[in-house]
Amino acid sequence: MKISVIVKTKSKKEGVEKTQEGVYLVRVNVPPIDGKANKRVIELLAKYYDCSKSQITLMSGAKGKNKIFKIDL
Repeated sequence: MKISVIVKTKSKKEGVEKTQEGVYLVRVNVPPIDGKANKRVIELLAKYYDCSKSQITLMSGAKGKNKIFKIDL
């Protein structure tokens, strides 16, 4: 399954929420430096979907706030 994600970095409260358009809004409390935010997004998505981090792959958007993730459930 592929999902669209919008990432908000340096947020006070972390979490994953699904918007009405079917896009996920993920808030992380780390800065977007050296891929730290992407790693944290994968950790939060793994917790949200109750799967391992290795089942989640970043398909596109590594340097932007709009990302596409592939989740193998």
